[in-house]
Amino acid sequence: MGAKHVLASAMGLAALVGCSADPQPEDGATPTSPASTSSPTSPAPTTPAATAPTTPGAPATFDTAAAMAHIRVLAGRIGPRLATGPAFREAARYVETQLRAQGYDVRRQPFPVPAGDSWGVPVDAGRSFNVVATPSGFDAGSPYRIVGAHLDTVAVAPGAEDNASGVAVLLELARLAATDGTQLPTVLIAFGAEEPRGTGDALHHFGSMAYVREMSKTERASLRAMVAMDRVGVGALVPVCLGRGGNPRLRDELLALARRADVAASICAGGYNESSDHWSFEKGGFDAARVGGTSYAGYHSASDVPSVVNRRQLDRTGRLIWAWLRAR
Repeated sequence: MGAKHVLASAMGLAALVGCSADPQPEDGATPTSPASTSSPTSPAPTTPAATAPTTPGAPATFDTAAAMAHIRVLAGRIGPRLATGPAFREAARYVETQLRAQGYDVRRQPFPVPAGDSWGVPVDAGRSFNVVATPSGFDAGSPYRIVGAHLDTVAVAPGAEDNASGVAVLLELARLAATDGTQLPTVLIAFGAEEPRGTGDALHHFGSMAYVREMSKTERASLRAMVAMDRVGVGALVPVCLGRGGNPRLRDELLALARRADVAASICAGGYNESSDHWSFEKGGFDAARVGGTSYAGYHSASDVPSVVNRRQLDRTGRLIWAWLRAR
C-alpha cells in the first residue's frame, strides 16, 4: 500500500485533531503495560476475550475490562488497520470470531476503495469489506436497528481511540444483546474504509456508503434508526451528534436516556457532525446519530495507543447505547 515507506514522515501529524471534536477534558485514561503496544505483526488471539461472569437471573452489564481487552488486541497486537491491507483483514477475522461466538450470523460485504491520501500517506486502490452480524433468525421485514463502528484506521495510526474503542463497545453490546436480548432486533456492523482517502464527502466512509447503497427496499422500510460509535473512549461527556439538517428525534432520545441512566452526555461541539458513518445513513433518509468524538492529542497518529483510552468513558458509552437498545 506504500504506507511503510513513508511512516516516518507521516508521524508529524500527531498533533492534529478532528473537526468534530468535543472540547470536554479527558478524565484519567488508564495506562496499559508495554505488551499492549507490541508489534502489529504479532498474531491476534482467535478466542473470545474473557468477560465477567453473569449471575443466573441477573441482568447482563457492560464489562469495561472485556472492552479494553479488545482494544489491546486491535490497536496493540494488530496495530494500524488500513482498510485495504492485511492488518485490516486480521482485525476483521478477530471481530468475526467474537461475533460468531455469541451466536450471530456473520457475513462480509465487499466494496472497492480508490487510491488516495491516507492522512499524508499515499495509498493504492484496493478492496475492503464490512463485517455484518445479524441475530439468529433475523427478519429484515420487521422493525430493526443498526449499531456500527468503523474497524479501519489511517495508515500510520494503531487507532486505539479511533476506532478500536467503538469496535470494542460494539463487541460488548453484542454479548449483552445475545445474553439479554434487545427491544428491536439489532444488526451490528464493523465498517471498513470509514477513514478518508482525500478531501470531500466522496472520499470518506466508503463502507457505510456501500451498505446504504445496497440495502433492499424491505431493509430500508424496516430500519428504524442507526447509531455510529466513533471515538468513544476519551473525555468526560459522551458527545451525541447529527449531520447538518438531520432529524433531532434520535439525538434527543439518546440524551434523554443518558439522563435516566446517569450518563454524562451532551450535544457535540458545533451541534452537528458529518465525518462518520451515521452521515451515510442520514443522506439515505434514515434517523441516524454519531456517539463519540472528543478531541485528543493522538488523533490520526502513531500515538493513538491503548493507554489513551479511558475505561470510564467506554462504560458511559456502553451503558448509553445499551439503554437505547433496551428501550421501547
